[in-house]
Amino acid sequence: MTSLILLSFDLEEFDIPEEYGEKVEERVQFEVSYKGFKEIIQILTRLNIKATFFVTARFAIYYKALIQEISQKHEIASHGFDHCNFRLEDLKKSRQTLEEITSQKVLGFRMPRLKKVDDIEIVKAGYKYNSSMNPTYIPGRYNNFLKTRTAYYSNNLVNIPVSVTPLLRFPLFWLSFKNFPLSFIKLASQLTLKNDHYISLYFHPWEFTDITQFNLPNYITKYSGKEMVGRLEKYLIWLQTQGEFVYFSEFYETVRR
Repeated sequence: MTSLILLSFDLEEFDIPEEYGEKVEERVQFEVSYKGFKEIIQILTRLNIKATFFVTARFAIYYKALIQEISQKHEIASHGFDHCNFRLEDLKKSRQTLEEITSQKVLGFRMPRLKKVDDIEIVKAGYKYNSSMNPTYIPGRYNNFLKTRTAYYSNNLVNIPVSVTPLLRFPLFWLSFKNFPLSFIKLASQLTLKNDHYISLYFHPWEFTDITQFNLPNYITKYSGKEMVGRLEKYLIWLQTQGEFVYFSEFYETVRR
């Protein structure tokens, strides 16, 4: 059985400094993410790897031509309308906005900061899959340690959690990638792929920009910019030997059957 690799990026406003009391001008929020995106897309193009971009409607409106362009090679899914403020009506509004910009169906949703959102509301808004849950414990954020660890289909919606290792539930997401040796991340990824036959990963484009000038903890700024770009490329080259890269929408079809 070929292992499947679900690579995703949350293309959003760079607003995380505001969680730590630093106000960031809107233009800067967009530019920081855009700079990181340019680094990512070069790697994906060079390695011929496809990915799913969970995009906020605000980012898509700001960079409409860019989103139209990347939608020709990569999947566009919804990351809400505004990364900072969530309203229930934004679920449908963000999907419709992205579909108008890309002229393509938007099937997937991921809640900003992986906050809890009712599956029923996601289905009502017209989505087919949801990737808004990290089935582990992150202090100060969420405790999903006892939640279902792998993808499942329920109530007309496929849920695709962020991948964590079996048993210990070590999370394979951006913060782990920033703060653990690459050799350890590869080992954890290999263990997860062997057990689950797929892996669901996510990063943010702003991680691939130098963000050391902002008032952020070291565990967020570590390996930002060029160092993070180099780590990602090495990891993706290794992942190419482990399985096949697919869109979340392609994986959704395998779970729904």
